[in-house]
Formats: sequence, C-alpha cells, structure tokens
Amino acid sequence: MSSPDSGHPPSTVAETDRRTMVLESAMATFARFGYRKTSMEEVARAARISRPGLYFLFSSKEALFRAAVTQALEHDITAVERVLADRGRPLAERLVEAFDQWAGRYIGPLASDVATVAEDNPDLLGEIAETAPRRFEELITDAIAVESGREEALPVAQTMISASIGIKHQATSREFYLERLAVAIGLLVR
Repeated sequence: MSSPDSGHPPSTVAETDRRTMVLESAMATFARFGYRKTSMEEVARAARISRPGLYFLFSSKEALFRAAVTQALEHDITAVERVLADRGRPLAERLVEAFDQWAGRYIGPLASDVATVAEDNPDLLGEIAETAPRRFEELITDAIAVESGREEALPVAQTMISASIGIKHQATSREFYLERLAVAIGLLVR
C-alpha cells in the first residue's frame, strides 16, 4: 500500500492505527484552517507526533492531504453502503442519511477548500476524486432501482445529487442541509 510520495507502508496493527489517527487529525486540521493555511507542524501537533515522524509517514503536505481525503472518502462510502443496505427502513430515510454520511458532515470550511484545491491542482487527489463520487452515484442509483426500477433510478439519483450540491452551497448548518435535502428527496421518491 506504499506509494512513492506516502512514505513507508504500515507493517503492524499499531502502525496502521497510528497512521489512521494521524490522517484523522490531518483532516480535522485541514477542515479548521483550510489547505493553504495548514502546516505540517500544525498537523504534527494535532496528531501528537513529531514533525520528522510526520514526514516519515508522508513526504509532503500534498501527500498527507491526498491520504487524509482518501481515507475520509473511503470511510464515507463504507458508511453509505451500510446505511443503504438497511432495507428495514424507508428508502427516503436511508437516502437522507446516506447523503448526510457523504456530504452533510462537510458543511463548512473544508467543503469549499477541498473544491478549490481540487480545481487548482487536479492531480493532487488522484483518481479517488473521480471514483468515490462515481461509486456514491452507483449506490444511490441501485437503492432507488430496487424500489422504482432501473429506468427511473439514474435520473432520479443524479437529480438528488445535484439538489444536494445546490443545498450544500446554501447551507449554513448541517441541520439546514438535512432539512432541505429531506424535502427534495421526499419530492423525488414516492
């Protein structure tokens, strides 16, 4: 799992846990200060690791950011899969929760900074910037298809995703986002 810019692969469970914790701390730091204003020193302090130790794990801020976003997106996709698989709950309820897992927790400073970084440096995030959103769309489409048929599912899923993006740009809070999204999903899923 090593890449040329990510440092050494974890070889033990403890190292994997440490790497996970460093990436979570990095994500929180990027969310708090934004990509440009976050320094490796701030991430090291937040992760309670030395700066040389951080550089041992990640050769650059870009590599750290890519790894932190990749871990977060993989976690989000896993959470969305789990939510949508719970067929004992109404579809609309599962869809709102799936969108919350995917986008709701990113209401605030990180959302715009990630978009800016991705636009300014399209190669910075690598293929995860394309594969994760595509996988999310597939999951939403599949969940809708089970109840309304494959033909209707894709345009409905794409409309929900567009609505989510629009609402997210207007949202001042996660609660606002979820309330408005529930209305949009309620109109699209019957």
